[in-house]
Amino acid sequence: MKRIVARHTFPLRMALLVLCLAQQPDVWATGEVGTPTHSDSRADLSGLPADVQPWWPSRYGADDQLGTLNEITADVVRAATALVKTGTIVDLGRILDDDTPKFPGRYWHQTADVSPHFTNLRRPDVDGKGWGKNQINWITEIQVGTFQVGTQLDSIGHIQIGDRFYNGWTTRDVVETWGLNRFGTETVPPIVTRGVLIDIAAYKGVERLAKGYVIGLADVQGALKKQGVALRPGDAVLFHTGWGGLWGKDNAEFLSGEPGPSLDVVNWLYAQRIALTGADTWSYGPVPGEDPERPFLVPQTMYVKMGMFGLENLATEELARHGVHEFLFTVTHAKTRGSTAAVIAPAAVF
Repeated sequence: MKRIVARHTFPLRMALLVLCLAQQPDVWATGEVGTPTHSDSRADLSGLPADVQPWWPSRYGADDQLGTLNEITADVVRAATALVKTGTIVDLGRILDDDTPKFPGRYWHQTADVSPHFTNLRRPDVDGKGWGKNQINWITEIQVGTFQVGTQLDSIGHIQIGDRFYNGWTTRDVVETWGLNRFGTETVPPIVTRGVLIDIAAYKGVERLAKGYVIGLADVQGALKKQGVALRPGDAVLFHTGWGGLWGKDNAEFLSGEPGPSLDVVNWLYAQRIALTGADTWSYGPVPGEDPERPFLVPQTMYVKMGMFGLENLATEELARHGVHEFLFTVTHAKTRGSTAAVIAPAAVF
């Protein structure tokens, strides 16, 4: 009983907290929803870590918000569509529910809202058990939590170095009570490009790479050579590590760590001018990392310094089973203003 009460009162507590914060306009100096404040603190270099030099402006310009997605041109899209030969569609997304493995501290819960079945009975033109002679009713749902769960696209505003974002913006410049005034998922367009699956598990001859395994540049280049695929600008590069096979079977082990690409690999991918990258893991990069004193250095470098977008919790098993390594890749998402992530519906078509 205690578990049930806690589970169903948490959304109410969260809603009350949001309402309380909404009544405190002096907590943060912010604009109206969707209206950014107009500060620019980029010239002030104080607060940077001692071993970090300014990394801005980016290769795409000082005010850019698309990062490496700029590499997806009309020519890239047209070339990607030519990869569709059979019309086969593979869903690369996982189902999101209360049992989805979540990074510690993150929450997502859905409750069915059947209240229209009762409110419609109070309408003056009620007829039987619904509104009107056709007795219409409907059900919706109430969702509470973060979009930083499940199969997701991280915006490049998700991670910072200290208080600095991509292109050097600070939290003072970017963060509002309602979200981010730049780098939110509303700035991310639908993604259509060539997808490349790099099957490192198959290359190493294992079902699943070990926790903390660092995928090196030799692994990546060796797997690409074996697959007969070369990267091109604008590609979406997806890694199959086999770690996703733990999803829903052993969530505790799944969240205990992961294999992932090294920092050298990400630097090389950036040099190839790819558009985005992702894996069948809950983050991106090895956990534990290459340097225990620098946690999550790989995605931090990607998002903040490069403006390279990342995808997490991809269901790559079917593509790997079919031995499909290049395909038309699509990602669609809801454009929620100011969000640092979006639950996505990625697909491979070949």
